[in-house]
Amino acid sequence: MSAVGDREGHVAIVGGGLAGITAALALQETGVRTTIYEARPRLGGATHSFERDGLTVDNGQHIFLKCCTAYRGLLERLDALERVDVQDRFDVRVLTPDGAHGRLRRAKAPGPLHFMPALARYALLPPADRLRAVRASLALQRLDPADPSLDGIAMGRWLARHGQRPEARRALWELFVTAALNIGLDDAALGPAAMVCQTALLGRSDAADIGVASVPLGDLHGTVAAAKIERDGGRIHLGAKATAIEAGPKLVVNGAPVTADAVVVAVPHRQAAGLVPAEACPDRERWAGLGSSPIVNVHVLYDRPVMDVPFAAAVGSPVQWVFDRTAVSGLTGGQYLAVSVSAADDRIDTPTAELRRVYLAELARLFPAARRARVTDFFVTRERHATFRQGPGSGELRPASATRLPWLFLAGAWTDTGWPDTMEGAVRSGLTAARLVRRHLRSTAQNH
Repeated sequence: MSAVGDREGHVAIVGGGLAGITAALALQETGVRTTIYEARPRLGGATHSFERDGLTVDNGQHIFLKCCTAYRGLLERLDALERVDVQDRFDVRVLTPDGAHGRLRRAKAPGPLHFMPALARYALLPPADRLRAVRASLALQRLDPADPSLDGIAMGRWLARHGQRPEARRALWELFVTAALNIGLDDAALGPAAMVCQTALLGRSDAADIGVASVPLGDLHGTVAAAKIERDGGRIHLGAKATAIEAGPKLVVNGAPVTADAVVVAVPHRQAAGLVPAEACPDRERWAGLGSSPIVNVHVLYDRPVMDVPFAAAVGSPVQWVFDRTAVSGLTGGQYLAVSVSAADDRIDTPTAELRRVYLAELARLFPAARRARVTDFFVTRERHATFRQGPGSGELRPASATRLPWLFLAGAWTDTGWPDTMEGAVRSGLTAARLVRRHLRSTAQNH
């Protein structure tokens, strides 16, 4: 146990999503006692599962890349690396409704050369557009994502200025940027878009290799994290809603006061703005400007297999990405496909019957075998506030972890992590908060 732990520091963490889980684990590794207060009946935040007709269903499809080192570190902390499948090499089949298809597969070459052969052979782009895409990639690599001026520029406008025609934007750039930022190209801020492209596509050759959970998300994050936190001496209170933070420091949870040596607020920006005292963050009202961007997930069960790859992308279709969830869900016959629709502003309120009409027809166009298959179930999950809206001007609204109160810290993928609102960003925020908490506890111990 460290010196910090010997001082019996106790940290209250509000929120049991990936940021709160990470902060708790990192603090407990140095001997600091932690208690998580989570309003919901489970840990895991935006990554959770539920039961439906004997199957285990994830609320939405989440992936990670090999460049997500902090998230992979969390999986290692949880002894969960064997519960994910990671590509040996980035390889994505790209489908179109008219039957044409392309393939993006990285070469065994150092970055950023590893994607050049794939671009040169990408059948969904005319040869001239492939060359323009290479030139735009080189220009993108020269940008500094941390440059504040990029926060005010839309990615779509920048791409247009660099010769990217609508066809190239749809067949290439939207595949990655919209999925990563959960916002359309014309609405995405250039800074985070450049960061994603540089880190995942133009950096290390294996950076974009895709990882997916091989177990339900609830078993990958929430239940495993709860067991480890409690095994290591931490405490977890579910159904525990924090309504105020006061000097002391003191939390008010379910109407009762709770004392601690430090507090980490690891909830979405809307809840945080109503919980954090004004003296800690005088500009907390500005956080509302971060807004939100929705994701819709369409779940389809067929009586037979219709897709022969673990996942695929689509161009020119309302189907953006589609994943085979058969084994993970526990389905023993047929096939379960999950369609992930990012930036779903125009779909979030669409009735399920209309989504069924649209997406069954689209899946039949993309997968000929689906035309002969019988649909055994169809349902939709909607995340209205899946991420904050990562558009121009959003970067300056993201707060740092430290606040004006020395014992109060912020965590969450919406804070200023240097990453977009992703699982990686959430984990990084938890690590940052834990580091600052330890510094505060050491300083307090030295002064007493």
